[in-house]
Amino acid sequence: MAKKIILIVDDDLNIVKLLKLNLEKAGYLVSTALDGRQALQRLAGGLPHLIVLDIGMPHMSGLELLKQIRADAKTRDLPVIMLTAYKTDQDVFKGYHYGANVYLTKPIDPADLLAYIRELFADIEKAEKPDDLYIV
Repeated sequence: MAKKIILIVDDDLNIVKLLKLNLEKAGYLVSTALDGRQALQRLAGGLPHLIVLDIGMPHMSGLELLKQIRADAKTRDLPVIMLTAYKTDQDVFKGYHYGANVYLTKPIDPADLLAYIRELFADIEKAEKPDDLYIV
């Protein structure tokens, strides 16, 4: 089975390096972008299996990027985990409203993030398998 590709979009280089190291150690291929514009360029070059996305970034917020991802037929079904320092109820609501599959706040233990990623991939695989056929 081919390795899954995860795109990390965050303007904090230390967080990008930490997540990249941990995700690669867990067996994923990792692409990175430091802002929304760069992320759109990465998406134009090929689609990942999942995006880990910050909100507060220069040039384009993570919410603006998420709106564009959900509006595009090629990317609308990509799973997106929001990973951000924005913690208010209103922030969480906006994240889910714009289409985040999971909304997590920083700081986060990389092992916890990995658990959410594995769970999302398991849910996707389960949804893609047809139900057992019963003949009546």
